[in-house]
Amino acid sequence: MNVKVYSTKTCPWCHKVKEFLTEKNVKFDNVDVGEDKEAHKEMVDKSDQMGVPVTDIDGKIIVGFDKEQLEKALAG
Repeated sequence: MNVKVYSTKTCPWCHKVKEFLTEKNVKFDNVDVGEDKEAHKEMVDKSDQMGVPVTDIDGKIIVGFDKEQLEKALAG
């Protein structure tokens, strides 16, 4: 499973997504879009959203901390 979290250091919902994934023992790549302009563009291209967090689970894009959608995507 390929999981990527687009986040910023100061976003509380980003921290919630990462805590949730960590509790589920899901390995993920954290991408700080506040520091990486290319990653920010990639995130916007994938999600059509400027806000964070955006989570990409095997190509399924979830905007915000939506626990139900995260669980569905992780279940496959």
